[in-house]
Order: sequence, then C-alpha cells, then structure tokens
Amino acid sequence: MVKILKDYIENHVELLRLDATEKTLKIIGVSVPLLMMTIMGSFFIILLNIGLALMIGKWIDSYALGFFILSGFYLLLMILAYFFRNNIKDAITDKAIEAFFND
Repeated sequence: MVKILKDYIENHVELLRLDATEKTLKIIGVSVPLLMMTIMGSFFIILLNIGLALMIGKWIDSYALGFFILSGFYLLLMILAYFFRNNIKDAITDKAIEAFFND
C-alpha cells in the first residue's frame, strides 16, 4: 500500500512538472515571435515617424517644427495612455491569463 501511494505521489509530481514545462514553453513560443515582430515594428514606426516629421516640415517650411508637431501628437497619445492605463493593464493581464490557462 505504501509503495502504491509513493508511486502515485511521484507520478503526480512528474505530471505537474510536465504541465509546468508545457505551459512555460507555450509562453515562450508565443513571446519570441511577438518580440521579433515588436522589434521590427519599432524600426518601421521610427522610420515612418522620421519620414512624417520631414514631410510635415517640408509642407510648413520648417523641419524642426515638423518634428515638434509630431512630438506633440505623441505627447497627446502618452497623456491618453496615462488616463486609460488601468484599462490597458487589465486587458493585457486578461489576455496573458487566458493564454496561460487555455490549452
């Protein structure tokens, strides 16, 4: 009887270990492509913003003012993100929990 209980505990621990490994690898499998897309997307956005700032600057005959206008737009986005930070945090947390617990 003791041997059966000992085998059951060992098997249960092994099952928990395998389950944790599977969930960890699932998170890594989602995170790595997401990280790569984030890095490439960041380069795209940076270059796009430089181009937009130069284009706005050419329209108003002041490249510096074009960069300031675009900076003001991002300041406005940053203020909005600050006011909605709890909603953003909750949405990201919900998605992470859903990805972790759904098979």
